[in-house]
Amino acid sequence: MNFRTVNVIISREYLTRVKKKSFLLTTFLGPIFFAALCILPSVIMFMAEDKGKKIGVMDESGIVMPYMTDTEQFVYEDYSGQSLDSLKNNYASLGLDALVLISPMDTVAKTVSVSAYSGKPLSMDMKEAIGRNVNNAIEEYRLASYNIKDLKQIMEDVKADIPVSTYTMDDSGEEKISSSEVYMFVSLILSVIIYMFIAMFSAMVMQSVIEEKSSRVVEVLVSSVNSLELMFGKIIGVAAVALTQFFLWIVLTVILVAGIGSLVGMDTMMSSATVQTEQMNTMAEGLGVDSAAMDAAGLTATTDIAANAADNEMSAVLTTLMDLNYGQIILSFIVYFVLGYLLYASLFAAIGSAVENEADTQQLQMPVTIPLLIAFFLAFYAFRAPDSQVVFWGSIIPFTSPIVMLARIPFGVPTWEIALSIGLLLLTFVLMAYISAKIYRVGILMFGKKTTFKDLYKWLKQK
Repeated sequence: MNFRTVNVIISREYLTRVKKKSFLLTTFLGPIFFAALCILPSVIMFMAEDKGKKIGVMDESGIVMPYMTDTEQFVYEDYSGQSLDSLKNNYASLGLDALVLISPMDTVAKTVSVSAYSGKPLSMDMKEAIGRNVNNAIEEYRLASYNIKDLKQIMEDVKADIPVSTYTMDDSGEEKISSSEVYMFVSLILSVIIYMFIAMFSAMVMQSVIEEKSSRVVEVLVSSVNSLELMFGKIIGVAAVALTQFFLWIVLTVILVAGIGSLVGMDTMMSSATVQTEQMNTMAEGLGVDSAAMDAAGLTATTDIAANAADNEMSAVLTTLMDLNYGQIILSFIVYFVLGYLLYASLFAAIGSAVENEADTQQLQMPVTIPLLIAFFLAFYAFRAPDSQVVFWGSIIPFTSPIVMLARIPFGVPTWEIALSIGLLLLTFVLMAYISAKIYRVGILMFGKKTTFKDLYKWLKQK
């Protein structure tokens, strides 16, 4: 292989792609897009809520209707005692969005049955709201049936929601507060990004090969360079584009976060402190506790517990963010992206060389894309049990390890597991690159015939 020729091909692929408007747009809009993804779900949930829906209620139990409280989303109207058939016939004229029938109380089982009728399928929000109100009514009825004084208050008093403070310890036994939620978030973000990068840029190699083959440009290229040099030049050139975009995203994201922090950081902190103080005062008043007396006694009772819990949670998040080994995370991302990309890009390049248009790639792509999808789904369970058997093997097997191992790394992975994973991934890439090169060498000049797996096997046996 002539490395000088490969360098020329790499330069051509790299410069051609980084000068495209699409590259510039995705690079500079990427950080903004990721920020929007964090905010958009909340906005969509707020805007997608039902508003002012009218629900008619026929309460034959006699106890549920008082619990059907109106909200901005749903307004309940009492039609108890009226005919169900009549209400159904006049459903549209009454302007109802749903009609709810509550059966008479079963005094033995202490429950009711609920049926909801509507012109269109009932929304999940409406169904949950109706069910929640009915459940509240039945729970109150059952509590009252025990005839125990202040039973409801007793039940409220025994309920507990105790926050769990988590700490990580080093070999010397020194402990630091940590937040599992931060590790989970970092794990998910890394999994999504590396999956997206490997799938996107590997497919880009395949599309490039198909374009050159369908336009017959490849015939001119292979007359000047070796097919193996052409394949690896394309793969490495696109990898350089991906790494360039990744580093630009990091720099732009840091700048964006720092800029937002400098603009809203102080005001947000002051606002948060004010709200916290108001909440503490309100809680003290609600408990009927004299704040002056608590101060004199050196106690703040429940308010201190709540405030300390909130402080501990925020402290855990900030400490975890500061203690993350960003150097290891970034280095691991680069290593697993490069090796994972090289593995899949070589396979996608072989697929591209074997077809003449993208429509013919579906059958050949299936065995390659399935491991990627399996790795993606495994990564979503890695934060739940990062040391479980299925996640462990997913992080070792080369076709899934780039994504799954990266999802495990924030939780701490022994060095030998990372070394074994990288070693197997490297060996598998070398093997797959050899196989792909043999397919690429023959397939790049094949025209006029739809390629099958049997054809690929024949090409592999050629010397």
